[in-house]
Amino acid sequence: MAWFPGAEKMELQPESDEQPAIVPTQLIFHSIAAAWTPRRTYQYWRDSTNLESHFGVGYDGSVGQFVGTETRADANAAANRRSNGTGAVSVETASDDQATDPWTDAQVEALVRIGVWMHQQHGIPLRICRTASDPGYGIHRMFPEWSGGGTVCPGDVRARQFRERVFPAIVARATGATAPPTPKPTPEEDPLAGITIGDIEAAVRRQLDATRDLDTHSVLYWLLQSLKPDPADPGDHPLRWVVGPLGQALRSLPQTTQDQVRAAVEQALADGLELNVTTKGN
Repeated sequence: MAWFPGAEKMELQPESDEQPAIVPTQLIFHSIAAAWTPRRTYQYWRDSTNLESHFGVGYDGSVGQFVGTETRADANAAANRRSNGTGAVSVETASDDQATDPWTDAQVEALVRIGVWMHQQHGIPLRICRTASDPGYGIHRMFPEWSGGGTVCPGDVRARQFRERVFPAIVARATGATAPPTPKPTPEEDPLAGITIGDIEAAVRRQLDATRDLDTHSVLYWLLQSLKPDPADPGDHPLRWVVGPLGQALRSLPQTTQDQVRAAVEQALADGLELNVTTKGN
């Protein structure tokens, strides 16, 4: 079993000795929905449940490790240990009761250090997991198989932090580079390339005038509002919060799927931005 040198060792027994070995191929970040220190998280795992994570991270960036990273820990449902012996390493982090707050700077730093160590120690590839079993890095909500049906963990704010801060910093530090700022979508990556804000706003207004479907109407109204300047950051591009995450999501898909999505968006815009909205569980 392997122990992260930057963590305080708080070994859970009998889990540490009795649970089966894994070959760690994934690192998954969680929010525990409690403002707990690593010591308090350890006590909860020890005294109150048959679940456990490998790591716990406090608001101050302190790290505790409860199970070696080559031993199964039960926080990721089907990803805990697969039939081929591979499994995921789990990191619980202190949060508010609803897991709506951001990771602190100290927590981000701790997650980056754990992430880099997992790459160096276990060869976790420097990519975001593309499927539930694909080796790489992720957050609990990414695939329903990781939670037994779906979850919002670690929360919307932390999901953005993972893609925009934590994972890029892991890659940068592991490769010896300086963490770059969140890149703007290039024309090849941006499904709205060549479309102006005026084009989109006009298309949305046409569809708003024509639609009688309340669900579609709500989505289109929300999209229309996204075109307005953000009062918290008036200098920001009004579509950046839509295009940025969309571009990141597209880049994680196979190339053929990316091409299909881009074609569908372009066709929707050409047809007057007629949207088919599908809600999927987290």
